[in-house]
Amino acid sequence: MKISVIITTYNRPSALRRVLDGLFHQDQPPAEIIVADDGSAQETSDCITAQGANAPCPVEHVWQPDRGFQAARARNKAVAASTGDYLLFLDGDCIPSPYWVDRHRQLARPASLVAGNRILLSEKLTHAVEFSGEGIWQWPLRKWLLARLRGEVNRLLPLVFLSPSGHWRERRPRQWQGVKTCNLGVWKKDFVRVNGFDEGFQGWGHEDADLAVRLYRAGVERRDGRYAVPVLHLWHREHDRSREAENRKRLERRIQDTDLIAAEKGVDQYL
Repeated sequence: MKISVIITTYNRPSALRRVLDGLFHQDQPPAEIIVADDGSAQETSDCITAQGANAPCPVEHVWQPDRGFQAARARNKAVAASTGDYLLFLDGDCIPSPYWVDRHRQLARPASLVAGNRILLSEKLTHAVEFSGEGIWQWPLRKWLLARLRGEVNRLLPLVFLSPSGHWRERRPRQWQGVKTCNLGVWKKDFVRVNGFDEGFQGWGHEDADLAVRLYRAGVERRDGRYAVPVLHLWHREHDRSREAENRKRLERRIQDTDLIAAEKGVDQYL
């Protein structure tokens, strides 16, 4: 299995640096990393170049002009540039655990997607991690407990590192709720079959749920990655959600249209 990691980013190089560091220190690094850049300024490009100089795998920067929130398009273009047969999607403010890639590899099954989970960090802790480079994944349990008591993390259960095996991971085979592209694994052939992300979703919201709905219709089933592949989600101000209601309606129409599998405007434009 050749794994390509797709990282979505926009004008936050300090966070991206921590995410790349996390991927560079994996127990088993991916075959390649592709940064799906939704129009960042030069500082992000400089960060990727500097970080990639000593990377354990190739790092490619796929940039598009800044024309508003178009994460679906950025991810499609990055997938088209990838060479792996398995895709791991990660956001540019989500730091993977050291075993994240290997655990996703163990969870992968034919005709399945893997939905991982996350731990949310407070603004204060995010600043310490993002700008000091603190090795938070090396914390002993005591520090995690203190952070939870101080309200600096929202939960600790994802730190219970359970085995990737277990039939309970297939108990929600067609549930789209909770499938998020900040931590998602899917076979590239399945992604291409449904024509990737629907670029009709612009602005924040629901393009990942739409992808899951169409994958299920194509015969793909969900595997639960909870307690096996956690990521640390750095705090950020809430995105502009002015298009969320429109995107929600688009998702609801997609759920009702049970015949539609392929995105109307998707990854095929770039392949």
